[in-house]
Amino acid sequence: MTHSRLLRDTVLVLCLLLSAGLARGDGYELDIVAESLDEPWSVALLPDGSFLVTLRPGRLVRIDGDGHQRDVSGVPDTYYAGQGGFFDIVLHPDYASNQSVYLSYAHGTSKGNGTAVMRARFDVSMLVDAEQILLTEPLKDTPQHYGGRLLVLPDGTLLVSTGDGFDYREAAQDIHSELGKVLRISDDGSVPADNPFVADGANRVWTYGHRNIQGLALDGDSGRVWMHEHGPRGGDELNLLEPGTNYGWPAITYGVDYSGAHVSPFTEADGMAQPLKVWGPTSIAPSGMAWYGGERFPDWRGDLFVGALVSREVRRLEVVNGEVTDEEALFTELGERIRDVRDLGDGFLYLLTDGPEGRLIRVRPATGKP
Repeated sequence: MTHSRLLRDTVLVLCLLLSAGLARGDGYELDIVAESLDEPWSVALLPDGSFLVTLRPGRLVRIDGDGHQRDVSGVPDTYYAGQGGFFDIVLHPDYASNQSVYLSYAHGTSKGNGTAVMRARFDVSMLVDAEQILLTEPLKDTPQHYGGRLLVLPDGTLLVSTGDGFDYREAAQDIHSELGKVLRISDDGSVPADNPFVADGANRVWTYGHRNIQGLALDGDSGRVWMHEHGPRGGDELNLLEPGTNYGWPAITYGVDYSGAHVSPFTEADGMAQPLKVWGPTSIAPSGMAWYGGERFPDWRGDLFVGALVSREVRRLEVVNGEVTDEEALFTELGERIRDVRDLGDGFLYLLTDGPEGRLIRVRPATGKP
């Protein structure tokens, strides 16, 4: 048997196993929950065991336990261009009583667009009582770097990540611009009185100096917030967020511009936080992140899981006392760009693969059953 034929047959067998939900790794199995998803971006688990998945072209689908998909109506119009479209979806912390969800998306036109957040009530197959509770200011005229990640904090407030708009990176250092920031709002979109820059008129700004945040995760043990963001070429960062802190972009960075030119000659400066981890000189393009707090994988409890678009894997980061002590590449057998990684509270991990034929995948222990 020739080498090329052996390789072809190996890939075919792996694909057949994976399609049957039988792919195995070291201590885990991968089950295909749903496939043929058009550019999936985020996933939420409903109390009845079904899923809500955002599709970047502007669709929201509900997926039942058998993998059947049904479009949800009542979604907002979105600016689907470049990196724009639908982004994150999370449940309101009181979803059991109010059935409310948050959806982030690109809103506007080519002449002026930004990152928006809608709050709505989910009613079987539609969004009702919808209200846009946030739209970033100022608007920009580029279709890149929206951020768009959402995270509900224990106090019920909502964090919203934004990007620098690509062509507006200097705005990340201006607290009066909402580009390149993490914003914090109350569940109705109002401004919490204890936000760090309220006295300066930058009411919604919680942290600043960011390029394009694609991952937010709450540490279930410490209550702290983990964040990762894309560097330019190299310089992807992992940080712990502290209100009022400047994370440096573009004044300091470990990456270089796509042209190879320096964005900044500096990697550190007074008053600017240093990342806890940097990926470089080659970017992994981190996207999606989960802090694992379940019991099905006891060896993974307390670890971070970071999706990687460029390196087509998930990075598991062991964390001890707020420091990354080890790193492992997982799920490389998929060979697919990982858009999102989630711990949805049922003890499993969930992955969304990127692209027009994306998949929702459940990670379960090899010896267990869902």
